[in-house]
Formats: sequence, C-alpha cells, structure tokens
Amino acid sequence: MPSLNHEKALWNRGLLRVAGVDEVGMAALAGPVVAAACLVTPEVKLIRRVRDSKILTRVQREELVPEIRARVAAVGIGAASVAEIDRLNIYHASHVAMQRALRQIGEYDWVLVDGKRILDPMFAPGRHTEIVKGDMKSFAIAAASIVAKVTRDRLMARLASKYPGYGWEHNCGYPTVDHRRALRALGVTPVHRRDFGTVRLLRLGEQLHLLAGLSPT
Repeated sequence: MPSLNHEKALWNRGLLRVAGVDEVGMAALAGPVVAAACLVTPEVKLIRRVRDSKILTRVQREELVPEIRARVAAVGIGAASVAEIDRLNIYHASHVAMQRALRQIGEYDWVLVDGKRILDPMFAPGRHTEIVKGDMKSFAIAAASIVAKVTRDRLMARLASKYPGYGWEHNCGYPTVDHRRALRALGVTPVHRRDFGTVRLLRLGEQLHLLAGLSPT
C-alpha cells in the first residue's frame, strides 16, 4: 500500500511542498500521453483506498478523484499530443506532459517521479527523485496516477464518439485484440500514433502497395 514515507523523509529535510507525478498512456496506439501532479504538504491525510491506478476498477478510480482533490494541496494535469509524441518520441513527450502538469500546481520544493532514472534535461538534477514502481510506494505518486488515468480515460471515451468502432471507450487506445482488428478494418485515424506497433505496420503496408502501383486496401 502506498505510504507517506518518501514524502516524510523530504519534509524532515525542510522540503515541505512535495509533488508526486505520474503519467498514463505510454503504450497506447492512439491518443495523447497524460500526466498528473499532486502536491502534498505535512498537513495531508492519507487516503487508505489510494493504490496504483492499474489495480483499481474504473468505478473506484472515479470515486477517488474528488477525494484526492479535496485532500492534497494542489492538482495539475498535463498532456502531450499525438503530434508531439510522433515528433519527440514517447519518452520525451511523457516528460513534456509531466512538466505541464507541474506548472499547474504552483511552487514546489521537490518532485517524486514514478519510474527509472530520468536523463531528460527538462528535469533539473537535485529537485526530483525517481522511484521504481512509485505508484505502489508513494501516496503522492499513486494519487497522481489515479487522476491521470481517470483524465485520460474520459478523453479517450470522448474520442471514441468521434472515431467509433475502435473500442476506445473501454480499451482507451491500447493495443487490444478489438483495437488491432478495427485498425485493419477501418484504417488509421489522425489520433493514432504513427510509429507504434500495428499502426506502423499498416502504414508500411500502405506504402508498399503504393510503391507497387496499387491502391491501399
């Protein structure tokens, strides 16, 4: 269960405004990558039901978001678009989303980030700590993971109404069997990531057909 141990260690050093940051959508074939930041101070009270967003149900996550917003000092949300993912690659685009989320929470003293070592220069050394499986260890990161997941799921549901047939209302753009089947039947949309998995293979197939003088099917 996530705790406040990492946060308390920073508070004891006088770093009282600690932000937990996490992102969702890294492995999806479609849609943006979304990040959230949750700012916690020594006054925060732990929410026992907060867990890594992936092990909670959709209903549980939706129920927790208002409680998280009421308990933490600030919440920020940021995203990087499909165009930015294609241009920067998903690694750098995820950090763009994180930085946009952090800019929304105001002043902070330290950042706890879910994941392995960050080499991206936009994360200044000396102001953040990477925690592997941080959404299972840090309350602030776990809270951010829930906010980010709910935000992106809602966005993908809206996109599903604009691009029906891909099942984004339940697969959220990830490479499920029904999503890959729909890609082959319906083709690539403007919100598909051009260099990811099945999307890339379909685009390569279209290019081969064109080179052979045939129309893509």
